[in-house]
Amino acid sequence: MTKTILITGATAGFGAAMARQFAEAGWRVIGTGRRAERLRAVADEYGADRFHAAAFDIRDAAAMDAALSSLPESFREIDVLVNNAGLAIGNAPAPRAKLEDWLTTIETNVTPLVRLTHKLLPKLIERKGLIVNLSSVAATYPYPGGNVYGATKAFVTQFSLGLRSDLHGTGVRVTSIEPGLCETEFTLVRTGGDQAASDALYKGAHPLTADDIAGAVLWIANLPPHVNINRLEVMPVSQSWLGTQIFRDPQE
Repeated sequence: MTKTILITGATAGFGAAMARQFAEAGWRVIGTGRRAERLRAVADEYGADRFHAAAFDIRDAAAMDAALSSLPESFREIDVLVNNAGLAIGNAPAPRAKLEDWLTTIETNVTPLVRLTHKLLPKLIERKGLIVNLSSVAATYPYPGGNVYGATKAFVTQFSLGLRSDLHGTGVRVTSIEPGLCETEFTLVRTGGDQAASDALYKGAHPLTADDIAGAVLWIANLPPHVNINRLEVMPVSQSWLGTQIFRDPQE
């Protein structure tokens, strides 16, 4: 039986890689995102029977509802929800951060994920489906400038665990994916399009790729229904942990 997956943020990075990997594996894929032309390119590649493009801003509740209400009949039975859409804006320490950037990060990473999950829960329970939420190692390991971005991802991780508990006995599986350093458009967005900053971050680090994370999600989705991966933390071999910071008073 052909299954259906809905992936938010399918226009780039993890989402685009997942859309292609799942389509190639024979799934029906609903891809959402703001950039309609990128979604159309995937639809042209795989055909309307394999990929449905739903172009809208994930922060627009009315647009989300309209897109879900207008799904073609063959795409309405959703088995897997991947809450992937998200961003970070700016990497300044808290005293210099812009409140607008913080609010945009929260309104993108948290509120739409909660709204979409709540809306699709009845269908996912009916079909004993799977919810995959894209968190980050930033949810666990804080770093200077991570502030609100890390906090939103900590919410995603904890919300995933809470869902897992609340859905006990329903057959619905829930997974939090927590990637480390991965070369996508993430840093370009965070730095306002600074390609040099992006190149410098990833140079020589052999970071993860979007396909690495997409492959992990495809593996999870294809596991037997009695197997749940609660949390999956993934880093490149080149990345590990620093010690805690110590401030030394220069007057002493």
